[in-house]
Amino acid sequence: MLFSKKPATIPDAANALPGRANAIPTARDHFVFHREIQGPVPDDFAAAIFGLGCFWGAERKFWQQDGVWITAVGYAGGPTPNPTYEEVCSGGTGHTEVVRVVFDPAKISYGDLVKLFLESHDPTQGMRQGNDIGSQYRSAIYTTSDAQAETARDMAAAYQGALAKAGHNAAITTEIAPLGPFYYAEDYHQQYLAKNPAGYCSIGGTGVSCPVGLSV
Repeated sequence: MLFSKKPATIPDAANALPGRANAIPTARDHFVFHREIQGPVPDDFAAAIFGLGCFWGAERKFWQQDGVWITAVGYAGGPTPNPTYEEVCSGGTGHTEVVRVVFDPAKISYGDLVKLFLESHDPTQGMRQGNDIGSQYRSAIYTTSDAQAETARDMAAAYQGALAKAGHNAAITTEIAPLGPFYYAEDYHQQYLAKNPAGYCSIGGTGVSCPVGLSV
């Protein structure tokens, strides 16, 4: 990943990089599941979007879960259309690195995925995750329904209580907002740690378990 001094705020549309009209090229097939990344999925499946720091290690956390159909890494939460990785890393697009997770709700619930999200990083760190500093590493949940939003808010509140009981008094900074445009990241980022098993991975949680039974 890229390490340099970056803005600590998210630019609005007037101040963000202009981006481009066309999507940047990405991978066709998933390296682990051998399905088309942007291919059709069963009608009763659902999608979830999570940002928890560097998306290389984050994506692996989700593709390892039973009930997940496909994953992909990309950019969300910013105003720049079709950004490149370098533009996102500059802090000039307002995006954060995210994982798109398509899953079978009959096998794994949205609440299960939020629990994994909360336990797999430190959601109190603001515009960073460990040594990765910048707005592209901020903690975020982008929701696709009112039910997802309610579950995300309730579980974040419960996790705040669990952190406090464990002596972690910092406030959760996770951005919880409706999903806007999602842009697929470049080919080489997709399933990066499956292609490069010894590659960089910064994913690590607080060691505090998230309470269960809050899924809507």
